[in-house]
Amino acid sequence: MDTKSQRPKGRDGTLSSLNMAIEALNLAKDISGIAPVKAAFGSVSVLLTMVRVCSLLLQSDNQAFRVHVNPGLDG
Repeated sequence: MDTKSQRPKGRDGTLSSLNMAIEALNLAKDISGIAPVKAAFGSVSVLLTMVRVCSLLLQSDNQAFRVHVNPGLDG
């Protein structure tokens, strides 16, 4: 049994919550008829999407994302 391949449950819960919040904001943006409200919901949705993507990149075990951790070292 390889324990490294198992993701922590906390991270899955966080990503699931982010996905639900993004979907809810997109739905609210589509339903709203007021332009400033649509812009606000859209902006927050984009920010949450960026948080989700960055969290996935930072927690990845892929070596491609670790290039900038030790610049100048070839390992």
